[in-house]
Amino acid sequence: MSAAANKQILQQAFARTAQGEGRAFVDILAEDAVWITLGDTAWSKRFEGKAAILRDLLGPLRARFSQPNRVRAERFIAEGDMVAVEARGDAVTNDGQPYRNRYCLVCRMRDGKVVELTEYADTALIDRVLGPPGPAIRV
Repeated sequence: MSAAANKQILQQAFARTAQGEGRAFVDILAEDAVWITLGDTAWSKRFEGKAAILRDLLGPLRARFSQPNRVRAERFIAEGDMVAVEARGDAVTNDGQPYRNRYCLVCRMRDGKVVELTEYADTALIDRVLGPPGPAIRV
């Protein structure tokens, strides 16, 4: 697929995540996707496969919030099979703390799906507000 087509797929998914529809992003993850969360937090690791991403990252993350994390993309840069997305998240934790992180998500695409994602985020905020991962809920 072209860089423009890959960018459009991500633009469509993020238009929905901005409304709190996180499933839109889950739907474009390839079954063999890899999600790399950088940093030195308890959340920082390499998640291999869509099932592991849901079980070990997105499920525990969703369990922390009293509402969906609305992730609004602000900029897309696409070249070849790579799309970089600059975005802002907005959520509230179960104990009422605001969680407003900024992200740079570098995505490698294949056949209209995200096969690799490297997440850059405010790791101090992650540690301060989220703490270590806990039990998951279905995403």
